[in-house]
Amino acid sequence: MMKILKMIFPLILTVVAVTSCGSRATDNKNKQSDDSQKRAVITITTDEFVKKVADFKSNSQEWKYLGDKPAILDFYADWCVYCKKLSPVLEELAKEYQGKIYIYKIDTEKEREIAAAFGIRALPTLLFIPMNQDPQIAQGAVPKDELKKIIDSLLLK
Repeated sequence: MMKILKMIFPLILTVVAVTSCGSRATDNKNKQSDDSQKRAVITITTDEFVKKVADFKSNSQEWKYLGDKPAILDFYADWCVYCKKLSPVLEELAKEYQGKIYIYKIDTEKEREIAAAFGIRALPTLLFIPMNQDPQIAQGAVPKDELKKIIDSLLLK
């Protein structure tokens, strides 16, 4: 009996370890996908920007928006206090206007090429992109009610 326990015990430990680690990995993966589904603001890289917003690399002289809905670009940095205050407001607006506009976040520390192309010198900076019109820019943490006015009057008119 003791020999059988000595042979089975390592097997049981292995099974428990494998299934519990797999469960944690699945839980973490599910949590990450739940978090990304809850977030309505889209963090965008330079490569995605060139495909979805504007190809500033090929055509730096002329603005041509590539999106199918109006958009707001939020140029931010993780260290920026006002950017942190603006972030939840943009999340609320992205959910409220879901399907009508895009709200993109661009980390100026990681995506320096985009920030340089747009001459971003202050944070947060918001770029409002209506369909078939030139974009407009605002600097600073714009209050939610002002953002709603801009969205309704400029982006969705």
